[in-house]
Amino acid sequence: MFQTFDTRGGPAQGRKALPLIREALLAQGLDGLFVPHEDEWQNEYLPECAERLAWATGFTGSAGAAFIMADSAHLFADGRYTLQARTQTDPDLFTHHNFVAGALSGFLASEVPAGSRIGYDSRLVSPDVLARLKAAAAPRQIQLVALAANPIDQVWADRPPAPRARIVAHAHEFAGESSSSKRSSLAEQMRATGLDVAVLTSPASLAWLFNIRGGDVTRTPLPLGQALLRADGTAMLFVDPAKVTPELLGHLGNDVTVAGEPAFLQALGGLTDQAVTADPALSSAGVFEALEAAGAQVHRGMDITTLPRARKNPTEIAGTQRAHVRDGAALARFLHWFDVEAPKGVLTEIDVCVALEGFRRDTGALRDLSFDSISGAGANGAIVHYRVTEDTNARVEPGNLFLIDSGAQYLDGTTDVTRTMVVGTPTDEMRDRFTRVLKGHISLSMVRFPPGTTGPALDALARMALWQAGLDYDHGTGHGVGSYLGVHEGPQRIAKVQNDIALETGMIVSNEPGYYKTGAYGIRIENLQYVTAPTPIEGGERDMHGFATLTLAPIDRRLIVKDLLSAAELDWLNTYHARVLAEIGPRIDGPAHAWLVAATALI
Repeated sequence: MFQTFDTRGGPAQGRKALPLIREALLAQGLDGLFVPHEDEWQNEYLPECAERLAWATGFTGSAGAAFIMADSAHLFADGRYTLQARTQTDPDLFTHHNFVAGALSGFLASEVPAGSRIGYDSRLVSPDVLARLKAAAAPRQIQLVALAANPIDQVWADRPPAPRARIVAHAHEFAGESSSSKRSSLAEQMRATGLDVAVLTSPASLAWLFNIRGGDVTRTPLPLGQALLRADGTAMLFVDPAKVTPELLGHLGNDVTVAGEPAFLQALGGLTDQAVTADPALSSAGVFEALEAAGAQVHRGMDITTLPRARKNPTEIAGTQRAHVRDGAALARFLHWFDVEAPKGVLTEIDVCVALEGFRRDTGALRDLSFDSISGAGANGAIVHYRVTEDTNARVEPGNLFLIDSGAQYLDGTTDVTRTMVVGTPTDEMRDRFTRVLKGHISLSMVRFPPGTTGPALDALARMALWQAGLDYDHGTGHGVGSYLGVHEGPQRIAKVQNDIALETGMIVSNEPGYYKTGAYGIRIENLQYVTAPTPIEGGERDMHGFATLTLAPIDRRLIVKDLLSAAELDWLNTYHARVLAEIGPRIDGPAHAWLVAATALI
């Protein structure tokens, strides 16, 4: 459960792994190997046995890929990980590339020798990515070869075993709808659209559909496996038998057949002439190849569980509200502790992570963190996806800002919250930037919008006050969040980039505008909120959705320029702080309660 600070990887790992991989390639008559970061289930967090890119290169970032050739090695990492990638790999062995759209295809089209044979593991690459790679390779007669066995798996001598955490039922008091009801509803939709079978390969889909949770992946309670849902509502669940208990079988019932994972490909082979839907963003090229080989009628489309999973039912909303009250009390105790200890100048970023997890653990309900905390002092706070390590662990010093982005997993909900605090006296610039971020946050909290509105239509609201000062931030404004599932969950999001998914009642999204001054400080204010049902507005003509805030934690009043806030914004802030005190106050006492009263006082 506890947060760890990554000590894996490093240049020595790549120096050790490359010769072994190249031996395996030579034995198979290959000139190179494509190594994506993805695992067989497209997880955000990978089980240790699936960290193939890290083992092969030494790079431990969560987004990247590599081409390992007979006489060269090429690592692709996006802008978040440029420095980390160069630090963790040997510059004499690896050439570094920016992992932008088209980078992999461009490399194949221009740098791989004509006629080369490049191996790939079809379980780890999506059909769309593979199609783009093949299109780039074809003009130069580069052959992409699907491998029966992954060369890395063959030479990774101390590879960790596959996870075998027992799968448990997710109680109805948290799920709010039975698995049989979910399967029946989806099956009705399938029949209406002429589908016979839905292929489900996302562990989150399995967790939601069958009301189960697992422990195979850190930070997200996922059971690794696959499933087939049929148009009559029956299903097959393919998981490691070691994870299955009699209690689980009783929970699943007679309409769900359980089999081992190897039986999944065999079952795909039996879908001849069946109308089958699979999601190319979640299912691997290997799945689509198996379906096509079987003669199935393949329909590419969004995983049929994705939208209903995103629309949280009333029980799930009530659960996440409870989780946020519990989490808010832990946060209040933490923020009080930080205010007392930080001015002493002895805290480090890791100290802060450990303390915050301790306050959450003291609730007695913490199941895990929802992600490794982003704990950034001063200049490190300006690195948007910063992860503290023993090597980068900075001291919290007076006169600086401190950014902490963290979250927790509880049985009744998943939390994600960011607060930026000042240690000592802030500069006028810090206060101006913080207040502009706050104005954007408030604007996105207060907005009303008609049904059918998508996230990109709202994104500018969070940026307006920054834009007016010639400022901006380069990340999205809001991501979906699961119900005791992934802290990053689609398909909805609020960002500049195109997204055609309308925001619907019950969807949870984050609200997290920010500002980052490289080399100096970072600011982000993040609450979770959910979409409310359309209701009338007095004098209006159309019912409108809105957002209801879930997160309950004080916003640092010392960083607010009151004169920059409108009357409506000031009223929102004071109302929010009054609610924080009303809901969190009864759960804490002593000095922490006195601190909370002051931190939520009227401005």
